[in-house]
Amino acid sequence: IAGMPGFVLPSPPDSVTAATLTAYLQQLETQGMMTNGQGLWFQTNTQSLAENRGTQPLPAASITKIATTLAALNTWEPNRTFTIQIQALGSIQNAVVQGALLFSSPDALVLTWQDAIAIGNQLNRQGIKRVEGNLVLHSPAGQSDAQMTGQLLQKALNWAFWHNDFQSPHLKLSPGTPKPNLEISGRIVTDAPASSNARFPTPLLDYRSVPLGQILKEMNVYSSNEIAQMLADAMGGGVAVSSKAAGAAGVPPAEVELVNGSGLTDDKSDRNNQISPRAACAMLMAVQRHLQAYGLNVGDAFPVMGRDVGTLEDRQMPAGTVVKTGTLWNVSSLVGVLPTQQHGLVWFAIVNGGDDYVGSFRQQQDTLLQRLQAQWGGAFPAPAAIKPRDWRG
Repeated sequence: IAGMPGFVLPSPPDSVTAATLTAYLQQLETQGMMTNGQGLWFQTNTQSLAENRGTQPLPAASITKIATTLAALNTWEPNRTFTIQIQALGSIQNAVVQGALLFSSPDALVLTWQDAIAIGNQLNRQGIKRVEGNLVLHSPAGQSDAQMTGQLLQKALNWAFWHNDFQSPHLKLSPGTPKPNLEISGRIVTDAPASSNARFPTPLLDYRSVPLGQILKEMNVYSSNEIAQMLADAMGGGVAVSSKAAGAAGVPPAEVELVNGSGLTDDKSDRNNQISPRAACAMLMAVQRHLQAYGLNVGDAFPVMGRDVGTLEDRQMPAGTVVKTGTLWNVSSLVGVLPTQQHGLVWFAIVNGGDDYVGSFRQQQDTLLQRLQAQWGGAFPAPAAIKPRDWRG
């Protein structure tokens, strides 16, 4: 129904689905996990199949990034790129910037790990190996957490600090792509005069980011909190993302309450983002409808089981399932779309809460999806409606 992405036809639960979900909840109860701490929502494109606390906002963890994705797509087109300007705030002597390094943007400071690696390599090719001063960030939209963005840049620019979060994206680049080696000695600061030469910046590079669609895919495959917060900051913060996403998905605003764009617990207020399972599904479905107008689909913005790694490493859910994971110390969530023969595309949200039990939650989520697909029949290969394209061309 136009304008109501979250709409489903009123109907009794599907008996087979309801029985399977009841058994799943009973198993959690035997392990000490209360049923009222578990949120479930399963539906086809128009019909609810079964649910538990489906409309109750629950700690969202990184399924927050579904809201950030939807809000971003309702702010910019998928092919939108962002211009990043890099300047030296000081003289350059013997491959060393005698001052600060300024990253700024005329509109929004948004970039991926892949972009940061490319920037580091281009600065190295200009002969720059070290920055004596600070890393300065400037964006008209502001930075609610400049440390997150700065830490991404500091790590990306110097391969000595890389862990799996950068090794994996680097492997996706063209063979032979060098690893940058640029050391920054100072702190991460926002809009602060970094040296006495700040009035005489030296332009180093005007860089254009990869398209928004590719930014979203990388953010969701690796569940990058830094990228998510950069996007949220550019849209006005967590509250603005909440409003945009709930409106685009056609769900009550009370079912999408965010304090940031990443899903991390807010350090200042100790608050978590809250999303209902129904709203999580509705937002993912809204992403699908939005992207279809561009010849794309949810598989182009979220990880696909059997194709992407990142957060899906060691998971055992059915191949072809498009999902977004979410994890905090006591929350494990999974939202996605499962291709089936009987019901076509089944949209689902599983939001588990309890004590420090994340590993077992994941195993049982995967088993639940396997069991449901066995009942409904799998769709192989995955239907074109959720088959991703390759952003690299």
